[in-house]
Amino acid sequence: MLDLHSLPKVRDSLSYLYLEHCRIERDKNAIVAINAEGRMPIPCASLCTLLLGPGTTLTHAAVTALAENGCLVLWCGEGAVRFYAQGMGETRKAKNLMHQAHMFSNPDLHMKVVRKLYEMRFDQPLDPELTLQQIRGMEGIRVREAYRKASDEFDVPWKKRNYKADNWHKADKVNRALSAANSCLYGVCQAAIVSAGFSPALGFIHVGKMSSFTYDIADLYKTKITIPIAFRVVSEEPQHVERVVRKYCRDAFLIHRLLDCIVPDIERALFVKESFQVEGREIAYDGGIFMPGTLWDCQSNTIEGGVNYGDAEV
Repeated sequence: MLDLHSLPKVRDSLSYLYLEHCRIERDKNAIVAINAEGRMPIPCASLCTLLLGPGTTLTHAAVTALAENGCLVLWCGEGAVRFYAQGMGETRKAKNLMHQAHMFSNPDLHMKVVRKLYEMRFDQPLDPELTLQQIRGMEGIRVREAYRKASDEFDVPWKKRNYKADNWHKADKVNRALSAANSCLYGVCQAAIVSAGFSPALGFIHVGKMSSFTYDIADLYKTKITIPIAFRVVSEEPQHVERVVRKYCRDAFLIHRLLDCIVPDIERALFVKESFQVEGREIAYDGGIFMPGTLWDCQSNTIEGGVNYGDAEV
């Protein structure tokens, strides 16, 4: 159980590893994937996210090793194209999560974050007079232009974004490639979010899903990374589109230094440093690692936890 100061930097980790149809066991302080072809040792201390597809089994000892090394585990569908569940990140500090909840629950601050996220997508300031509806229209035009540009560059016909998760193979190749690429991006973004102590569920532009904030952050990178990859892969006409897309994503995440960007971008979007300074809020979160933390108090904000206040004089 470590705090954010003693955790290894998420940007220094390998982005993700996808496994399917294998058994995963502990091997000393690491894990090993076992299938009919043999054993593959995996240094989970330097791995950010482990994506588990169909046909995987995971021992209790392997889960312990992954948790001890701060590797997030995600259970997903075939080819990493559907997200089902996640393990827990390594940090137990609540400061970032409480800040995120504060920004989420205050309507004015919520809107401030929404506008900031859109500014980061457009890479330019927004006119303060623009309404949210107008900003959404601008975003729609930006994404449509990104699809058109990729379609022209790689000579791949494009109609519209259209697929159904429950009828996967009925979608055309480019839509399947986009979904596979975005799924990889979601996994890496979610791992960074959880590793930094934020919640994937408390989204600002997207709401109502357990991964809403993951979608908010991933949308910052789609036009630069996953959309070009999807069209490029389809233009090469490989036999297994989803598999090739995952390989391209792995390389692109390294080239773009994605893990260097995600946490700083989250802090920018949520005004982490600015808002704490402006509001003058300094709360003593958590206390010692094995202490129960602080208690909320309406007068002094927080008071010391682990104290039997029944013994106090009234």
